[in-house]
Amino acid sequence: MNADIEKDGQKTELKPLIENEYIFIEIHESEIPWLKVFSKKPYKEFSQCSPEEKRAILEALDVIEKAMLEYYRPEKINIASFGNMLPRVHWHIMARFKEDSYFPEPMWGKKQRETQLSLPLLDGFLELVEKRLKKPVG
Repeated sequence: MNADIEKDGQKTELKPLIENEYIFIEIHESEIPWLKVFSKKPYKEFSQCSPEEKRAILEALDVIEKAMLEYYRPEKINIASFGNMLPRVHWHIMARFKEDSYFPEPMWGKKQRETQLSLPLLDGFLELVEKRLKKPVG
């Protein structure tokens, strides 16, 4: 299933990397590992999500964070939810490195340097996340 979002008055189709009945996950193009977790229903605020949807979002964030720490060994993980540009429940989760172009600034901040990170392939990371999200909870 693909989900449609509206941004700046135009509908855009999101093609999820991973999805279940409550959420979908997509990649954010960047120099760093950066995923976004969306509620499948187009809620504007997290408080509108059902308890099951909230659990699915938080479980995905937990799985992704642990996989990022294990796979990439970053300096820090950043997790953020704003929704000002895209008024839909979604969370950004990013692996940050001292050598990335923006560190220690946020990825939306002022670029600090030009850099070329040498990181493990994204495919292996995505396989790890997908495998762990498919495991039964409990």
